[in-house]
Amino acid sequence: METPILPARKLAAQTLAADRLAPRQPDAPAQDRAARNAQLKEQAREFEAVFVSQMLKHAGLTEALSGSGNKFGGEAFSNMLTEQYAHELIENGGFGLTEEIYRQLLEKDQSHGSGDAY
Repeated sequence: METPILPARKLAAQTLAADRLAPRQPDAPAQDRAARNAQLKEQAREFEAVFVSQMLKHAGLTEALSGSGNKFGGEAFSNMLTEQYAHELIENGGFGLTEEIYRQLLEKDQSHGSGDAY
């Protein structure tokens, strides 16, 4: 069975592709920097959500939600519910990884100008 692409991974791939195609300016205006910082913050939040989702899956939440009957669609539903739980956890404070990830992305972004943070 093929693993579906998680929304956060798809968003990160699209953002990375858009960043590579966008023209780079050595000194971006303040509002561009603010928009870039907001984009980095969202990417950090999404990364933490994916991380928490994986932790919940490995902790057995997916199996507990789908039950032992393995009914049609149960696995897909439990995966989506686990991802939603992860997003809810992040929105309510998460594990505090978002700020650390954001700080590191911001440092990397500033050291490379306004280019890729990766």
